[in-house]
Amino acid sequence: MQLSPADLHILLVEPSDVQRKIIRKKLAEENVNQVVEAASMQQAMQHIAQHKPDAIACALHFADGTGEQLLKQLKADAATADIPFMLVSSESRKAQLEAFKQSGVVAILPKPFDAMQLGKALNAAVDLLSPAELELTLFDVHDVRVLVVDDSKLARNHIKRVLGNLGMQHIIEAEDGQQAISILQQQMFDLVVTDYNMPEVNGQELTEYIREHSTLSHIPVLMVTSEANDTHLANIAQSGVNALCDKPFEPDAVKQLLYRLLEQ
Repeated sequence: MQLSPADLHILLVEPSDVQRKIIRKKLAEENVNQVVEAASMQQAMQHIAQHKPDAIACALHFADGTGEQLLKQLKADAATADIPFMLVSSESRKAQLEAFKQSGVVAILPKPFDAMQLGKALNAAVDLLSPAELELTLFDVHDVRVLVVDDSKLARNHIKRVLGNLGMQHIIEAEDGQQAISILQQQMFDLVVTDYNMPEVNGQELTEYIREHSTLSHIPVLMVTSEANDTHLANIAQSGVNALCDKPFEPDAVKQLLYRLLEQ
């Protein structure tokens, strides 16, 4: 049975009483009423140990730690690594948010956020918890061979989870563009999903290699990037990528992109 946002049990981790009330009101407007509150990192960990939530909405700073520390603790434990995590923060500096983007959070919500932004974040959590396979007319999604390239293990895990939820079973990983090139010289793939920012060979250089020097020049390339600079994105587009996807890697957006790439 398909979940809906109203089914979610959410742990809200926020030190400010006022902010907790505001966020709870916004959640209630989306029919999300199963909400437990924590005002500190210690309280959050106690709640999680007693009852694993379906999703976590978390602030950036508490008196006893940070949202990033909480996320790292959760990701380091197999029992909690798969809990969808939304950051709720007024922080807009790219460097401060990069760790969250690379860790596979489902959403980064600004303060204040609107109903549309919250709806997208909740739907992304639901998509992770309640998989729906991609239905393709040209071939069986179970047979699609995918190469996932990212220098962040957490990001690779998140991307593999999203793709696996869509029904993809043949997923090979590469830690960077250089390793990806070696793998591409030995194996055939139907799709490459690559990060942009990587040491040695970045995503743009990998795409150029695929287009110009490999026997797989026709293969669809989906690039995942946390870079939002327009000029930079225009340069990436010219390298021959078929689609660009922002981090956080949203299941629904990915589903639409893959449908377009694989059905063309």
